[in-house]
Amino acid sequence: MSRSPSLPDRPRLDLDPDMSTAERLDAIRKHFRRLVEVNEELDDRLAEATDRRSELQEEVSQLKERNEALKTSALYIASVEELTDDGSVIIKQHGNNQEVLTEVSPQLYEEIENGDRVAINESFGVQMVLDDETDSRAQAMEVTESPDVKYDDIGGIDEQVREVREAVEDPIDNPAQFDAVGIEPPSGVLLHGPPGTGKTMLAKAVANESNATFIKMTGSELVQKFIGEGARLVRDLFQLAAEEEPAVVFIDEIDAIASRRTDSKTSGDAEVQRTMMQLLSEMDGFDDRGEIRIMAATNRFDMLDEAILRPGRFDRLIEVPKPGPEGREKILEIHSREINVDPDIDFAELAEELDDYSGADIESLVTEAGMFAIRNDRTTVTREDIDHAREKLDRGETEHGVVRYQY
Repeated sequence: MSRSPSLPDRPRLDLDPDMSTAERLDAIRKHFRRLVEVNEELDDRLAEATDRRSELQEEVSQLKERNEALKTSALYIASVEELTDDGSVIIKQHGNNQEVLTEVSPQLYEEIENGDRVAINESFGVQMVLDDETDSRAQAMEVTESPDVKYDDIGGIDEQVREVREAVEDPIDNPAQFDAVGIEPPSGVLLHGPPGTGKTMLAKAVANESNATFIKMTGSELVQKFIGEGARLVRDLFQLAAEEEPAVVFIDEIDAIASRRTDSKTSGDAEVQRTMMQLLSEMDGFDDRGEIRIMAATNRFDMLDEAILRPGRFDRLIEVPKPGPEGREKILEIHSREINVDPDIDFAELAEELDDYSGADIESLVTEAGMFAIRNDRTTVTREDIDHAREKLDRGETEHGVVRYQY
């Protein structure tokens, strides 16, 4: 423990009897000035002690509050399932889905409604009604900053772009057109095809150019450990979309939760199926979904359950194939916009040679060609750089030694 600084010595006045009157007055003046200095120093010490006392009192108060909080039992979160006529409620505890019939005070009973979130103690007594907030994980999936991708940045899939815009953007931007014709707009769009063909990039373009809230998730994010958590997250996501409509909900890698159902009895498979059933319910339930459009993408179309593919859920199944020669030429032009490329390079001829290359392969090819130009201390990409990059990619190598996945 640190010691407090010692107090200043009390000044003493020693007067010699042999002093003259002038010397006595001068000694008294010096003694007085010293008394004033000591007094000011003591005042400063007193102010510091007072401030320190206030700080210690506040710290003691916080410690007392923390101690009281530690003595108080933790509360658990539950949902109200049903109100009974005798003043009791049936609640379902989050995490284990256990249903309990419990008592509630008359004051709280008047405030509670079916579906409310409540806090309960260890005896399942309802302590308070909580705000009905959506899961923070669902809120984090809302795209607040639009991706820097436009439809002009996507090449080789013009027909697919047109179909997506018709099914997703037009119902939001021009709903009167559908009313005039007397049809309901497509309820959902499923993009499927090999990896690297532009499915996710197309979704990014929709997020950038549509006048709607864009909510993105991946199927793996909906696979949760505890019973009911995945289904709850799906509900919260669609509730968030309803609050922010018009909205577009994009589910990437949907095969993670919508694969074909089996007779497996494991808890993990059962939880995935519960999550999928909740997704199916949200997609075409009894309630009107409003101005919410659904997009999804998968590389494994063959794995999807038939229930997710039927009309009313995904009305448009859009295949996004690898591009043909014209598409590859356009993709080469798109990815070469910001690069110094030798003007003698014939993109049409090069596109013919890049048979079976996807859009992602072509982007990687252009990047690798730029790396070869840098390695040779040049600022212009030549056809020789592209040929070297192609040889490298076809060997299944990348700049960092990672094996390139062959489709």
